[in-house]
Amino acid sequence: MKETISGMDVMELAVQLARTGQSYALATVVWRKPPSSGQHGSKAVITADGQLHGWIGGACAEPVVIREAKKVLAAGEPSLIWLGQDADFAGMHVPEGVLTIPMSCQSEGALQLYIEPVLVAPEVVIVGRSPMAMTLLELVRGVGWQGELIDGSAFTAEMVHSGSIVIVATQGHGDEEVLETALGESPAFVGLVASAKRGEAVQGYLLDRGVSPEKLSTVHVPVGLDLGHTTHREIAVAILGELVQRRAAGELRPVSMNPSIKTEPEEVIDLVCNMTVAAVPENRPFDYDGVTYYFCAPGCRVAFEKDPEKFIKREVTC
Repeated sequence: MKETISGMDVMELAVQLARTGQSYALATVVWRKPPSSGQHGSKAVITADGQLHGWIGGACAEPVVIREAKKVLAAGEPSLIWLGQDADFAGMHVPEGVLTIPMSCQSEGALQLYIEPVLVAPEVVIVGRSPMAMTLLELVRGVGWQGELIDGSAFTAEMVHSGSIVIVATQGHGDEEVLETALGESPAFVGLVASAKRGEAVQGYLLDRGVSPEKLSTVHVPVGLDLGHTTHREIAVAILGELVQRRAAGELRPVSMNPSIKTEPEEVIDLVCNMTVAAVPENRPFDYDGVTYYFCAPGCRVAFEKDPEKFIKREVTC
């Protein structure tokens, strides 16, 4: 879940993610109360699949930051959160919009973190030079996305990454070669401008060439919303319509970040400190009365072991 890297490495990772079309959240420590291990200016990058890279605090802070970063990415709006003990908030004026999250961990200290979303505009690689392809390029750029138009003969694997959207619009002039090259890079989306019959022929050819059925199943053909009988230029509208629809549904992510490919661990509450933790072996599982509980730190597990009913009853009461 976490990779500890230096501040400069965090920023280099942020640039790398942006270049490969991956959105992320950037968390920065803007205030601290000792003995919190987070320092002023400490930064961490949190990807959409819940991976935290960097250092912003200890075991109690990290799961909360990951949880809130996911919300920030989903909403597309930044958030200022204040993590601390109950005493830190008592009698304090909390500015409007600041989210306060009590931490009952045995370690003391408090943190204020600014979490901002960095949403990368989708990158659409259109292969082909037809009027439809040129219209699609105009539409893509018109909605603020990145767009590039490439001749089929000039298309190479280096032009595609895991966050790319590839639209194969060569219309019978090298469809097979372009599609095979695109699939080799496992982009976020591959669409083929062709009839269903033509699409079956192209996919059958690639299957005979050894392209896996799993990769071929990711090809969207015919690509675009079904708008009935349309002109070639109107097909471009249908294609952009499908892309916008899929992006709104969260489907145009790099494969490594797609929740349908990679399953995230369940998140549960540490009953001792009320922090969010992942239900993974690293978080000190303890079985009691047929239920497995997880803890952010050894001290929380030890406290629970001594009197499980105390914390279970407190949870039920809350």
